[in-house]
Amino acid sequence: MAGPRVEVDGSIMEGGGQILRVSTALSCLLGLPLRVQKIRAGRSTPGLRPQHLSGLEMIRDLCDGRLEGAEIGSTEITFTPEKIKGGIHTADTKTAGSVCLLMQVSMPCVLFAASPSELHLRGGTNAEMAPQIDYTVMVFKPIVEKFGFRFNCDIKTRGYYPKGGGEVIVRMSPVKQLNPINLIDRGCVTKIYGRAFVAGVLPFKVAKDMAAAAVRCIRKEIRDLYVNIQPVQEPKDQAFGNGNGIIIIAETSTGCLFAGSSLGKRGVNADKVGIEAAEMLLANLRHGGTVDEYLQDQLIVFMALANGVSRIKTGPVTLHTQTAIHFAEQIAKAKFIVKKSEDEEDASKDTYIIECQGIGMTNPNL
Repeated sequence: MAGPRVEVDGSIMEGGGQILRVSTALSCLLGLPLRVQKIRAGRSTPGLRPQHLSGLEMIRDLCDGRLEGAEIGSTEITFTPEKIKGGIHTADTKTAGSVCLLMQVSMPCVLFAASPSELHLRGGTNAEMAPQIDYTVMVFKPIVEKFGFRFNCDIKTRGYYPKGGGEVIVRMSPVKQLNPINLIDRGCVTKIYGRAFVAGVLPFKVAKDMAAAAVRCIRKEIRDLYVNIQPVQEPKDQAFGNGNGIIIIAETSTGCLFAGSSLGKRGVNADKVGIEAAEMLLANLRHGGTVDEYLQDQLIVFMALANGVSRIKTGPVTLHTQTAIHFAEQIAKAKFIVKKSEDEEDASKDTYIIECQGIGMTNPNL
């Protein structure tokens, strides 16, 4: 089964954990042995961090593969995948490392497993530098399911920086193939809603203040819609540690979803957290795309695997998206075209169409 090794330079483009996630997932799916060198070479703490290690170990376990060089601080790994199997798999970052990023790396793989899977993911659910679990459930899930599969995401416990301690269980069945998606028509915004949460020792007033500040900020620009942001006190038995944050979603007439989110940090007042999330949402609504800047890169691997041509309309193409495209082309041999949108409405905006001829990956087990 093993062909020649795919060689990946982990220091180019995004130069971080994302290269590892995309390349190991594709290596696992396509049965291609992989070597990644110069892992996170330019970062302040080069090499593998605990959360990267738990992602790699999870992929290895999903397919009974062989993994060498996988230890904290290592800048080179080799991975030899075998057959992807279903069943129960556990990954624990032991830190506030993001469960959402663990889900990102494992989900494409288990779609092509031999039987249904249950992923037990432990770490941070609402952590910095990664999607919040609410984003994964409220935005990523409904859009990615357009590729023709369903998954269930059960948030058992929420975990925050720095301790983590959250747990999410993801259940999904394998598919024969993925359908391409065509997300070109944005429609108009019909609803704006969200949740502002506090957990642990933080007073409920903080949640109310975040929500109120966010609503005031959105109202300045969007006057004709009711903005429904619920303040929430996370139940003690369903949250580990202390945290606060907010996510706001805008939904359009064609079913597009956009988000803005922000997490509280020590010494940052609640209003500022709310306003940051509102401003992020408004920025994502200005560019005329059908996906926000965070969803862009998360769809690339699925587009590459799908059977046919997928198209999404985006704002400025992020470095994460460019990186995902580069490796999807190098490893999976999918073909991408990124071009400026020619729509009249988009003329004044920085709007792009990302088109992909997917490879039509077929599940060999079904």
